[in-house]
Amino acid sequence: MANTLPHDAMANLFAATPANALPPLPDYNICPTQEVAVVTQEGGRRYRPMRWGFLPVWYKAVNDGPLLINARAETVAEKPAFRKAVRERRCLVPVSGFYEWYRAGEEKLPHYFHRADGEPLVMAGLWQDWGEDALPTFAVLTIEANALMAPIHNRIPVVVEPQDWAKWLGEEGHGAATLMQPPAEEVLTFHRVDKAVNSNRAAGPDLIEPLAA
Repeated sequence: MANTLPHDAMANLFAATPANALPPLPDYNICPTQEVAVVTQEGGRRYRPMRWGFLPVWYKAVNDGPLLINARAETVAEKPAFRKAVRERRCLVPVSGFYEWYRAGEEKLPHYFHRADGEPLVMAGLWQDWGEDALPTFAVLTIEANALMAPIHNRIPVVVEPQDWAKWLGEEGHGAATLMQPPAEEVLTFHRVDKAVNSNRAAGPDLIEPLAA
């Protein structure tokens, strides 16, 4: 993921109370296990940091099993790790964009996806506090790719439009499951970026720039 969205602007956009400590911005190479600011509904909207990588309650340590950075929309209601969270703990994940990789033989060719209209990209997520210290963790909900994504990858994040934010957060009762759809073809756009982003040590705005011809 990449995020340049100012925290104060996002807290205002979602009418959410911001946490005192939030991840440093901008960050052009957010990797799994790093913190991301997400929006939750906990007796009121909160804008707070969470570890990207959902930890099931039965994990004894953070590395006790697979790193669950994504949850599949088609099976999330049945999977033991996610079925309670999808009913009770859904979140919104606002970012500038995300990376996806196309495999060409031994090569991984990165592409940067963002909203075509330039607005914040808000993905559907699930969250859970884990362990004695109640470490907040989350996963991004994905679904079968639409026609835009299909040539690059077979999965795509579920994107939540502004009119549906309240429904996904559970503020409008039931019906969140109807939002588990791929985004319309015109919502996202993408371009190739430099393979530098393949390293989790890479940083800087050049990572999201279109690859020079």
